[in-house]
Amino acid sequence: METLDSGGVTMPTENGGADLDTLRHRKPRSDSSNGLLPDSVTVSDADVRDRVDSAVEDTQGKANLAGENEIRESGGGGGEAGGNVDVRYTYRPSVPAHRRSHAGLFNLCVVVLVAVNSRLIIENLMKYGWLIRTDFWFSSTSLRDWPLFMCCLSLSIFPLAAFTVEKLVLQKCISEPVVIFLHVIITMTEVLYPVYVTLRCDSAFLSGVTLMLLTCIVWLKLVSYAHTNYDIRTLANSSDKANPEVSYYVSLKSLAYFMLAPTLCYQPSYPRSPCIRKGWVARQFAKLIIFTGFMGFIIEQYINPIVRNSKHPLKGDLLYGIERVLKLSVPNLYVWLCMFYCFFHLWLNILAELLCFGDREFYKDWWNAKSVGDYWRMWNMPVHKWMVRHVYFPCLRRNIPKVPAIILAFLVSAVFHELCIAVPCRLFKLWAFLGIMFQVPLVFITNYLQERFGSMVGNMIFWFTFCIFGQPMCVLLYYHDLMNRKGKMS
Repeated sequence: METLDSGGVTMPTENGGADLDTLRHRKPRSDSSNGLLPDSVTVSDADVRDRVDSAVEDTQGKANLAGENEIRESGGGGGEAGGNVDVRYTYRPSVPAHRRSHAGLFNLCVVVLVAVNSRLIIENLMKYGWLIRTDFWFSSTSLRDWPLFMCCLSLSIFPLAAFTVEKLVLQKCISEPVVIFLHVIITMTEVLYPVYVTLRCDSAFLSGVTLMLLTCIVWLKLVSYAHTNYDIRTLANSSDKANPEVSYYVSLKSLAYFMLAPTLCYQPSYPRSPCIRKGWVARQFAKLIIFTGFMGFIIEQYINPIVRNSKHPLKGDLLYGIERVLKLSVPNLYVWLCMFYCFFHLWLNILAELLCFGDREFYKDWWNAKSVGDYWRMWNMPVHKWMVRHVYFPCLRRNIPKVPAIILAFLVSAVFHELCIAVPCRLFKLWAFLGIMFQVPLVFITNYLQERFGSMVGNMIFWFTFCIFGQPMCVLLYYHDLMNRKGKMS
């Protein structure tokens, strides 16, 4: 291979490019040039070096041409080089000769998806008109939900009560069994009090769901706070500590930060980010508003008319029920994806940025889940970490087998899913509970199919059960049972 002023042009790397770091002019720099080319190097030399760079860049774009084995560029003589300079770029045998990319097909799918859905939106607007009500976000009837709003504010009493209990045990005013008993009372009251308020008040479904979600989050945080402090206290008082630096202390500041932080697992300190990016936060807020409005548009314009014009899926023709579920599955999928993006990607990252919370792993690539178990381990990392830390591993430490420990974790999840839906609806049909518990056999079935037939089968079953069959069916069941209950009451 020919070189230029002892600076060799290296062979291509794996991606077809070349390492240009060795394309350097090794002549000493003069002080008068301020680190630029020395005076002895003429414009022709610089032009030669520019041509070399452009030749290498052109080579990267021509890597797939058959029979293209070398590129030569010539420049005027000057300096030490003198005469013509030839640069030969030869492909090594290790460079892949056959390449394939599906980027164009992906772009085609996106274009087709946008075109099809745009046509459906226009057709829906032409056929039904604008169905979104002016009082969609707020109306005079929303003032009836003030007891739920006051209940949300009063939930801060329970973390203060848990802090008081930990402070008393730190001062050795109460014994360990009393601490456990008081924490059980606090956590149970924190759940039952909002349930009572929601069932007693004639509130909107959205207000009830918001209160119950906040109630479940506070309950999970209180359990983690009590469980973690108990473990730290046990390690601090034991003679054979696993970590000699473990010390038990109680801080109201750390508890307040934990109650606001986007995590469900308590620890005395967290990794922190150095600063708040105000511009980034503003952009995420703008996206949150846009996608929340998009969710409202889909719910009002598509999901509500489909649900209102449908019959009960379990009390009619089988083919009719399948048609309703399939028709509801597409808009329901869009709403679910927007909900995930708004909450897990936008809101939790905004909250983490404002609190300088350093751990931003709120989800993994759950869309590539090879089984239902992989999905539950990746789509909601705060809840998954809580389940592993406070349910699954404590069961294993008490010699409970792995399968019952998994069933217990799903049981806890099923209870809270039922609370978040059944209490605001004032309808206890256990559809959400059964839907979550149905995931347990699916976990083992998809694991078996993954080992037997590969990852794609499990991934397809996951998408079908969640997006095509599971969620639309639950929406129809709860809606029609709610309408039947209101009809009987009237």
